Amino acid sequence: MASAAEQLAANLNLGVLSKATELKKRIWFTLAALIVYRIGTYIPVPGVDATVMADILRQHGGGILGMFDMFTGGALGRMTVFALNIMPYISASIIIQLMSAAVPSLEALKKEGESGRKKLNQYTRYLTVVIAIFQSYGIAVGLESMQGSFGAAVYDPGLFFRISCMATLVGGTLFLMWIGEQITARGIGNGISLIIFAGIVANVPGALVSTLELGRTGALSPIFIVAFGLIALAVIAFVVFMERAQRRIPIQYPKRQVGNRMFGGENTHLPLKLNTAGVIPPIFASSLLLLPATFAGFSGTQEEGWLTRIAGALAHGQPLYMAAYVGLIIFFAFFYTAVVFNPTETADNLKKNGGFVPGIRPGQATADYLDRVLSRLTGVGAVYLCIVCLLPEILISQYGVPFYFGGTSLLIIVSVTMDTVAQVQSHLFAHQYEGLIRKARMGGGRGGAPRLR
Repeated sequence: MASAAEQLAANLNLGVLSKATELKKRIWFTLAALIVYRIGTYIPVPGVDATVMADILRQHGGGILGMFDMFTGGALGRMTVFALNIMPYISASIIIQLMSAAVPSLEALKKEGESGRKKLNQYTRYLTVVIAIFQSYGIAVGLESMQGSFGAAVYDPGLFFRISCMATLVGGTLFLMWIGEQITARGIGNGISLIIFAGIVANVPGALVSTLELGRTGALSPIFIVAFGLIALAVIAFVVFMERAQRRIPIQYPKRQVGNRMFGGENTHLPLKLNTAGVIPPIFASSLLLLPATFAGFSGTQEEGWLTRIAGALAHGQPLYMAAYVGLIIFFAFFYTAVVFNPTETADNLKKNGGFVPGIRPGQATADYLDRVLSRLTGVGAVYLCIVCLLPEILISQYGVPFYFGGTSLLIIVSVTMDTVAQVQSHLFAHQYEGLIRKARMGGGRGGAPRLR
């Protein structure tokens, strides 16, 4: 008996160690892929003066360039091979997702399961190439006309530079897309999200150092820095709580008899997230509000014009900017939620499978109920997004804090971290389940209940 127990424990330990080794390999592969990405953000595009580009970004950092440079981890400001980052793929994914709700053929593919999903992914890749070509051409033409304090941004403008710049930027985006897919398949977490996450986190140490430097020179009081750190921790805890919050709609399936056996009668739930739209509303709202400032910055006119007045009214910290930011976040929260979740389709699927919400008639009544609940959740989620995104604007405009705290970057960091941790936990749970199954089988083969063959 003792030898059998020792053998069982040894086999279980070997199983856990083998699965732990697999988890370690996945983590190391993810880290290696992200290191390759960070190295690529320092390889410059041929023919571009990095010093001039850094000077231009300092002059126009308040527009869209500054926001996308934050997402790319500084690759756009340095104009490296990963300057476009994974943004063309994100844009293509959103376009395909929106078209899936409007185009019947794409909607049919979405309902086909795994084969349809693969087809939509292929369309997303093709659209990524098209978007990257257009964006890289615009960047190449724009670089040729850029002038900084140290001279022109391009050493030798012309057709050869445009072709080489486009090939470099498109190739960098496709390489990042491939790395993201490899991380998803062979690593831990969603590869595309982790690439954006790594780009944002790369700016955190520099922002922290600049904040502490202001405290050392006396520009910010130590008490304010400590209070700022406590507020940051409180907001992170608030974001985690809100991102995990969900409303569970009870679903019941009736019992049915097949021969002499009863099937069904299960009670489950339909989880509805409080923030179904994720980080899409702040990204869309920020992009639209930064367009006037970007166009005004590159127009080159010093005189007061209508575009300059609009850009000034929509500058960070201005009342009009705050009001427009809140309005756009609320609009895109409801709009994107309506795109990704269809109450009528969900109600029809429940009805086909025999499921129903207790106290609600199947069909249209269930769809109306789900729509009513989702509208209330989206309203609370939109208010939560507004609070998190307005907090950094108040800190920057009122107190001059240089650290971009909260907003879109914080939402991305928290959501990606939670998703990655959840995947690590799922791997660990798989070890335990496999160990229990192996233990049950070995117990059945060693004098326990006989196994059926």
